[in-house]
Amino acid sequence: MTATERVATYVPGGAEPLSYQVMTALAQHRMATSAQLHTLLRPDATRQALLGPLNMLRTQGFVDRVTLPSSGRSLAWYLTPEGARLTRDWPDLRGRPPYPITSTSAASLRTPHTLTAVRAHIAFVCQARERGDEHGHLDWTPEVAHSLGDGERIIADAVLHYTVRAEGERTKLRAFVEIDRATTSSERLATKLIDYARLHTYAPVPPGRRPAKAPAPSWQRWYPLFPRVLFILTAASERTLAHRVEDLQAMTAEHPAVAALARVVPLAAARLEELEEQGTSAPVWQPLAGGPRQAWTDL
Repeated sequence: MTATERVATYVPGGAEPLSYQVMTALAQHRMATSAQLHTLLRPDATRQALLGPLNMLRTQGFVDRVTLPSSGRSLAWYLTPEGARLTRDWPDLRGRPPYPITSTSAASLRTPHTLTAVRAHIAFVCQARERGDEHGHLDWTPEVAHSLGDGERIIADAVLHYTVRAEGERTKLRAFVEIDRATTSSERLATKLIDYARLHTYAPVPPGRRPAKAPAPSWQRWYPLFPRVLFILTAASERTLAHRVEDLQAMTAEHPAVAALARVVPLAAARLEELEEQGTSAPVWQPLAGGPRQAWTDL
C-alpha cells in the first residue's frame, strides 16, 4: 500500500496522530509557520517533535514550505494540491471548501495576511488554555462567505467559535473576524460594516411565489444568534490604527443600517499586539457604538 493509500484510508479515532492534525490545521488555515503549528498543536512539546511529521509529509508530497523573507529563515508550511485533495473529505473538514496553494509563488503572495490571521487565532487559543475555555485549532474558520443577494456576498476573514466555561456553565460565543493590516483605505474598511448590516437583514424570497409570512434571515441557517463583529488591527502606527477605529465608530454612528445593527449585535475593534500581550479577554476591545474598552466576552 502506498503512502497516499495509507493516509487516504485512515479513519481518525479519539486521538489523531500529529501528522493528521498538521494536515487538518494547514487545510483549515491554508498556511502556518513551524512556530505557529507548534503553538496550536503541541505547545508542551519541543519544536523538534513537529519537524519530523512535517518533513515526512513533505517527502510524501502532501505539504511544502516557503522561506519567509527577513525572518532568519523561518518556514511557512502549506498543503500541496495533492494534500488538499487528500484532506477534502476528512471528517473534521467536511463542508470546508478547499483552497489549495499551488506553488511557492502563490504561497509568498498570501503569506502576510494569512499568517496575521493565524496570529490572531493563536491569541484566542492561548487565552482559552489559560482560562480553561474551549477553543481549538479547528474553531477558527477562515474566509467564510455569505450571500447578500443579487449576486453579491460578504466574506468574513474568519468565523470564530469560542466556549466560555465559568462556574460549571458553558456559554457559546461566535464572532465574524476582520483582520486589518492597513493595506486598504480606512473608508473601505468601514464599509465592511454596511455589508454586515445587510447580512443581518437579508432574507431571500423563493422565486415565483409570495410567502405566507416574511422569510427568516438567511444567517439563521448557520447561527442561532448573529455573531459579534470583531475588527483586529495591526501593521501600522498607534495613531493610524486609532484613526481607523474612529472611522469604524463614525460609520456605526452615522449609517442608519449599521446603527441598527449595533443596537442588537456587539461590534468592537482591538489591536493585535494588545491581544497578544494582554490576552483576548483583557479589556482592550473598543466598542464601535461607544463606551469604555472591555473584554470581547462582555460586549
